[in-house]
Amino acid sequence: MYATKKRCSWAQSDPLLETYHDEEWGIPDFDSRSLWETLMLEGFQAGLAWITVLRKRDAFRKAFHGFDPAAVARMGERDIRRLLEDPGIIRSRAKIEATIAGARIYLDMLANSLAFSDFAWQFVDGKPIRNAGPVPASTSLSQTISKELKRRGFKFVGPTIVYAWMQAVGLVNDHAKDCFRRNLR
Repeated sequence: MYATKKRCSWAQSDPLLETYHDEEWGIPDFDSRSLWETLMLEGFQAGLAWITVLRKRDAFRKAFHGFDPAAVARMGERDIRRLLEDPGIIRSRAKIEATIAGARIYLDMLANSLAFSDFAWQFVDGKPIRNAGPVPASTSLSQTISKELKRRGFKFVGPTIVYAWMQAVGLVNDHAKDCFRRNLR
């Protein structure tokens, strides 16, 4: 008989969530552009279910030039108006503007010799934190990272969003103890 993989409970309700869980969530990501993209998408998720963003991710990538920070940073009011008419994405002016501003901040960090990956991973000394207890909505570390992101000018980066981002990009390993991904890299 074929044995099914044990997964985190949140990943069992939808095939898209299952694939995301199995192939992306919690896997340490050291790519600056990818880390930034995920943070921006987590910001769009604010107030919504992650599955909503996941279902729209391809449209987001198209709308935001593959989340190329240089291309996004050049976007202006005409682009914002176009995106506000795009039914494929979450049409929030504040979140769209925050993504464009976030691209500019990303590029400013890079111009000052701070890769976004180095910025992110410095908070965990370059290796994921492995949680053993109940999964929190936020932690003192996500509060610290949130404050630093806000200090730099990022928006939609409160401690809860930042913690979800930390989980998604593997800064923290919150896979369930019986999940097959818990002990994999």
